[in-house]
Amino acid sequence: MDARLSRMLHLLIHMGRMEGPLTSEAAATMLGTNPVVIRRTMAGLRDAGYVRSVKGHGGGWSLTRGLDGITMLDVHRALGENRIFALGPADPDPVCLVERAVNGSLEDALQEAEALLLRRLADVTLADIAADFDRRFAALSPEDRTARAHAGQLPPG
Repeated sequence: MDARLSRMLHLLIHMGRMEGPLTSEAAATMLGTNPVVIRRTMAGLRDAGYVRSVKGHGGGWSLTRGLDGITMLDVHRALGENRIFALGPADPDPVCLVERAVNGSLEDALQEAEALLLRRLADVTLADIAADFDRRFAALSPEDRTARAHAGQLPPG
């Protein structure tokens, strides 16, 4: 799992709270990347049916369903993520029987951890994450809200 998942979850939640579409340029500015990277990444989400794009003036990306209709697992799969963990054996087919035993134990543990994480990702919707943001925002003092807004750390609206 790479940073694309957290970045796309972040972006999709902003999109779910916006009026109108979000351009690739604006999304790239928000995430500190290039619009081409946004378009490539969003293509998987479009192909999976979670976003749509409109070209031309006033166009951009928008969600095809509410935040409560998209889970973290949906986004993970739409991004084409294969492995959750980058851990693995140094040599997948070792001659040494000790290393084979180590590899077997690692693989068992990783499979168990991956299954648990995938179940958790399936249980959390983008609406759940947005509600967590709302709780955190409500707990901020007025001064902290103003400071974060000026630093660009709060969504528009």
